[in-house]
This record gives sequence, structure tokens and C-alpha cells, in this order.
Amino acid sequence: MISPRSPRVTAARRLAKRNFRGKDRLFIAEGPQAVREAVAHRGPDGEATLVELFTTVEAAERYADIVDAAHAAGARVHHAADTVLAEVSQTVTPQGLVGVCRFLDSPFEDILAARPKLVAVLANVRDPGNAGTVLRCADAAGADAVILTDASVDLYNPKSVRASVGSHFHLPVAVGVPVEQAVQGLRDAGVRVLAADGAGEQDLDGELDAGTMGGPTAWIFGNEAWGLPEETRALADAVVRVPIHGKAESLNLATAAAVCLYASARAQRAGAKGAPAS
Repeated sequence: MISPRSPRVTAARRLAKRNFRGKDRLFIAEGPQAVREAVAHRGPDGEATLVELFTTVEAAERYADIVDAAHAAGARVHHAADTVLAEVSQTVTPQGLVGVCRFLDSPFEDILAARPKLVAVLANVRDPGNAGTVLRCADAAGADAVILTDASVDLYNPKSVRASVGSHFHLPVAVGVPVEQAVQGLRDAGVRVLAADGAGEQDLDGELDAGTMGGPTAWIFGNEAWGLPEETRALADAVVRVPIHGKAESLNLATAAAVCLYASARAQRAGAKGAPAS
């Protein structure tokens, strides 16, 4: 049983702060789903992403498959009391498994080189829960990558990691990319760039009806409170609004992102099915 005064506990506890995460290039993933995905993930060089696992005795028995896989992956596994897990954890009610993971972000150039067909760009998104939820939506919709601009929240904020429910480990994410560079790079890679905005000149239904959504597409999603600034809107090939058919005043960021990403994914699948065989 690891001591609460162990240097390993101290090192994990300090990852609650962004400056220490950046210095160590490590972050915390909590709960069985996130830890399971971390165990399975490997970096570009084949290096294991999970480097350390703290577990209560009860959780080690309940999730023996995860703990065994962590051992097999070469992670250091520490049995810890509930009080120690509470110190390392960033949640009010820890689930008994806390993993320490290596950073996952990918170079923007690598994302472009892979010729992505569907990308989510988070511009000035400040709420970590929203960022993690949009990442989860992009993963579910089959997006190829997510890009966080230099003014957006930390990808490895504990709230963002929890909100993604393991999607951090599923698709490439570039961080700290200036929005102008992101748009230009995507456009040079043959990707049409759309800005999602409630005051957009174009309507999502109209875009779908016109058949313009089937090609490679990137969606820019803006700040939760004030949306996209005019200079960012001007960078896009089109500014598109999600139509409100009922009486709701608006959609929140994550819901709008899910609608837009799934609309593109469906249009792209329909286009692929209709494409002539080569």
C-alpha cells in the first residue's frame, strides 16, 4: 500500500495544475473507461501512454482486467487507500482508478499530411467540459482530428479529460494552433472550412439539400458565450447556422457541434456510397 507521503503521490497530485502538466508532459485520467483506453493506447513510437496507475484494493479486484493490462503494458501500479485516491483524484467521488498518462497531442502538420475528411476546430473555447464533450462528439461522428487553437482551454484539464470519456485516446488532437494557420493549412489540404454560428448566412438544412456537404470539411466552433468574432467568421468558406425549428433560443456549443459533425458525416457517407466504382 503506497504511503500518502510518497513522492509518487506528490508528483501525481501536482498534475492538477496546468503548469506542472506542461512541465512533466503528463496528465491524469480517472475511472475505468478512461484508464482502459489509456492502457490500450500507444504513442507514435509505440511507447505506452499509461505510465502509472493508482488503484484501491476494491477497484483492483473489480477491474482486474484493467490492472493486469496496466502491468503488462509496463505501467507502475500502486495500491492505495481511499484517502490517497481522493488526494490524487480530481473528482468528488473517485472510482478507484487513477492513471497518469503521457501527453497525446499530435503535430498539426501530421494531421494535414493524413488528408483528413472531417475536422473539428475549437476556437476560443474556454470551458473544459465543453471542450471534452466536443471531442467526444467528434470521435462519435467519426472525425479524423480535432484542433484546439492557441486561445482555447488546456486539452488536459481534468474536466476536459473526464468529459471526453476516453475519446482523448481515440483521435489525433493538435493544440495551440493559431486559428489563421489552422484555416489556411486545412484549406491547402483540400478541406472546406465552415464556421458554425447562430447568425450564419447559410442554413445547415440548405447546405445539405444543395449537396455541398459531402467533401472534406472542417467546422470551426467558437466561444460558449460570444461565439465567433467577425475576423474568424471571415476566414471561413461559409458561415452556417443550425436551424431552430422550435421555440428554443439557441443550442449550446456541444449540441451544435454534434449536429454539424453528424450532418457532415452523413453527407460524406452518402457521397461515398454514390461514388462510381474505380
